[in-house]
Amino acid sequence: MSWLKSRRLHYLAGLTALLFMLFAALRGLFLLGFSAVDSISEPDVLRTLGIGLRFDLRLALLLMLPVGILMALPKLRLARFRAVRWLLRGYLVLAVAALGLLYIIDFGHYAYLGVRLNATVLRFAGDAQISAGMLWQTYPVLWITLAWLAGVALWAWALLRLERATLDRPASGKVGVLPALGGAVVVGVLVFFGLLGRASALNLENPVPLRWSDAFYSGNSQIGALGLNPALFLFDTLKLEPAAFDETATREHYEVVADYLGISERDAQGLNFFRHQPVQAHRIQAGRQPNVVFVMLESLGTSAVGAYGNPLNPTPNLDRLAQQSWFFRHFYVPVTGTAKTVWASITGIPDVSRQETATRNPLIARQRTLINALDGYEKFYMIGGNAGWANINALIRQSIDGVKLYEERHWQSPQVDVWGISDLDFFKESTRILGVLPKDKPFFAYLQTSGNHRPFTIPRDNDGFEPLDLPLEQVQQAGSRSVEQYNAVRLLDFNIGRLMELAKEQGFYDDTIFVFFGDHNTRISQIPHMAPAFEQLGLESNNVPLLIHAPKWLAPREFDAAVGLADLLPTVAGLVGVPFDNGGLGRDLQLPAPEGERVVPLVLQEGTFPVIGAVTRDFLVQMQHDGSSPTLHDLRSPTPRDNVAEQHPQEFQRLLALGRGLHEAARLQMYRNVQEE
Repeated sequence: MSWLKSRRLHYLAGLTALLFMLFAALRGLFLLGFSAVDSISEPDVLRTLGIGLRFDLRLALLLMLPVGILMALPKLRLARFRAVRWLLRGYLVLAVAALGLLYIIDFGHYAYLGVRLNATVLRFAGDAQISAGMLWQTYPVLWITLAWLAGVALWAWALLRLERATLDRPASGKVGVLPALGGAVVVGVLVFFGLLGRASALNLENPVPLRWSDAFYSGNSQIGALGLNPALFLFDTLKLEPAAFDETATREHYEVVADYLGISERDAQGLNFFRHQPVQAHRIQAGRQPNVVFVMLESLGTSAVGAYGNPLNPTPNLDRLAQQSWFFRHFYVPVTGTAKTVWASITGIPDVSRQETATRNPLIARQRTLINALDGYEKFYMIGGNAGWANINALIRQSIDGVKLYEERHWQSPQVDVWGISDLDFFKESTRILGVLPKDKPFFAYLQTSGNHRPFTIPRDNDGFEPLDLPLEQVQQAGSRSVEQYNAVRLLDFNIGRLMELAKEQGFYDDTIFVFFGDHNTRISQIPHMAPAFEQLGLESNNVPLLIHAPKWLAPREFDAAVGLADLLPTVAGLVGVPFDNGGLGRDLQLPAPEGERVVPLVLQEGTFPVIGAVTRDFLVQMQHDGSSPTLHDLRSPTPRDNVAEQHPQEFQRLLALGRGLHEAARLQMYRNVQEE
């Protein structure tokens, strides 16, 4: 056992231990500072942390391998040469510095979106100026940079101390060839199992390594996030290029989707999803067709709205509108993310792209949209900031015929943060533009808000809005991560109240259908006022408010069925009374649902290997993107993570087929719905 006294072995073991402790410490920082688990002592949390530590050990060993190979050359005695020492130090310092920066980005990414760092982060590089501005205005960048540099310096000091304690100490004696070979075998076996990440239930003929999916065994995405290593997970999501769509899988589910969409002219070979809807009897009877105003409510989920149960009364204006409007209890966006909501609301097709958002794909930017069916309408898209963000201007300009796009360069008001002018100024200027339009001609306007977003700026000129200074614990119990976020929701609601006043002042309120909808929910802390399923199954990210407000024509009504974002334009087109050809996956909500109880397709977890699902008022089915590992969950149950497929076999099979079929149809239609030049 003389090989155990080897100085190089001690150095390599010490180096691996230092790296592992560093990554374990960063995991602890993530757990205590960024994760949203309720209790660290929960068995699932502890088990998932154990999985994460095995990933940390794998990363430490991978970083150590080049050093080990270099130092395993006995005759060259490389560890004694000064140049080699500096080479090793440079490699290890640069590697840890880069990984430290990656961890910082991962922490910010999770705080912002609620998911660990993955290949989709590359979308922010396409908007580097805006992304950098948001980071600078939101986070203490200088302090973070100083902490990063201090950590790198501490790491360099620890490396020098390790060298002195191992490589620089006197030799204890020569190690023979056989003991050295034996030691190499033992070390090799230990490294192999360390990289493999598992030792139990192991098939030695086909040893399957620990994979990122193992961290999600509990079905809880927040707990699963604790088990990921950001460097390894990012690499996993980058190394595969998923196919844009799968015609074979789409064809297998064509009939069930055709039934769902009500397609009369079916073509299972050519995969036709287009159908025609004539003018409906339920159209609004008016002297001229109504105006239509879409108002996208940035980062507003149902958990933040009083009408859906929030106990802090943050949204009195939206709550009042809910009593005067068509109010939808179970409305879902198909995928989280603002750009993906813009895409689906315009195209009627969920953005199920697995890396970049669909708006960034120049090959499919020119989409068919039912907005063009509003013949004779003047069309507007208005945003307080830069419409080049996420390339949404390409989708808007190429897809909406004759659209007038207003963005930050068109406004007279001062910019308040990285997102442009304040929502209040945005509403004031946009309503003035709409107010001077000819009264005998209808218009369609899409107003995209941005104030309810980091850095949660409260503008100086806010028409008397006053932020509240509530205890942090109180707002966190009601779903907000901070007091600033809670006040941002209040400010958004205040501005919605002002929008209604401004519309009346400008003379177009009575002749307009207002459609208010959230684009996604923000990361939440606790939502005890919501059913447990929304937090435990991750539905809070997709569940957002929807109100259709037109008191002149639409009596107050509450919809209890599940409704999706893709349904908005077909429903509005049905209300205003225009015929249309629809290549999207949405349907007029006033027409019966062929499948009985309405179903909405969802992407529950994004990335290279998405988790998809289908939700109704009462149930959620979720599965891997290829349809494997499906489970059914009762949304009204106090234990919604339980798989109830055996108790409801017919519902399980129905939702399983629709969930997979609609997902594959969406992947295909993003490319088939492109307008010809």
